[in-house]
Amino acid sequence: MYWANLLKANVRKEYIELKRYLPNTLAMVFTFYFIFLGMFTGIQLIGDPNMQEANIQYAIVNYIFWFLAMMVMNSVGWTITNEAMRGTLEQLYMSPMGVWRIMATRLIATTVIYFFIIVGLLYLSMATTGQWLNIDVISIMPILILTLISMFGVGFMIAGISILVKQVGAFLQILQFILAALTFIPLTVAPFFAFLPFVKGVDLVRQVMIHGYSLSQFTVVDFLILGFNAIVYLTLGLLFFIYCERIAMKKGLLAHY
Repeated sequence: MYWANLLKANVRKEYIELKRYLPNTLAMVFTFYFIFLGMFTGIQLIGDPNMQEANIQYAIVNYIFWFLAMMVMNSVGWTITNEAMRGTLEQLYMSPMGVWRIMATRLIATTVIYFFIIVGLLYLSMATTGQWLNIDVISIMPILILTLISMFGVGFMIAGISILVKQVGAFLQILQFILAALTFIPLTVAPFFAFLPFVKGVDLVRQVMIHGYSLSQFTVVDFLILGFNAIVYLTLGLLFFIYCERIAMKKGLLAHY
């Protein structure tokens, strides 16, 4: 019941903020759409005509996951920074639920809210290019959920760093380019990338959306890697966040920005 109320409150908070600052929300969405248009135009102008259709399909999936990764992983870092700037970070620690639970539900709330934006961008991108991908929800959702769990773990790591140093804007901007590289590099080029937070999930979703794979066509090893990444990164993220919390409390950093 407590978790449900906390999740409901955070979903409402995220929705109200996006609605209240609607011009900023629209600017963000259009910025990512224009980035995709730039990629699409580049593929048409300088890409291999024989590979153009496949390249466009890969670009759609990769850019959508890049947007998702940035929103999920960076959101908690920005939340900690904003709470510290507003002077409300200490108030969160007065909650009996614990800050890590608040941050967990905020991650879920952010994912739920931005999921609708991402779906809209996906269909807008497909309509723009005329390339309609295989949207097999039954096959995509289990892969996506496990991938999101590993993303949450990284989000907690970034939140832990944010508690200690507060101002992480430059770091998060650099992280955007790292996430872009991880999203666009195929596993065939660097197979060991499969054990990074979301690369394996992106690769499996590409197989479903572009090549029409179903869950039965993936191996047990594929899902073991996804599950391993989800458990390891979430566990490491929570432990690191709690460790950073203790350091911040010990040094009295929660009240300072």
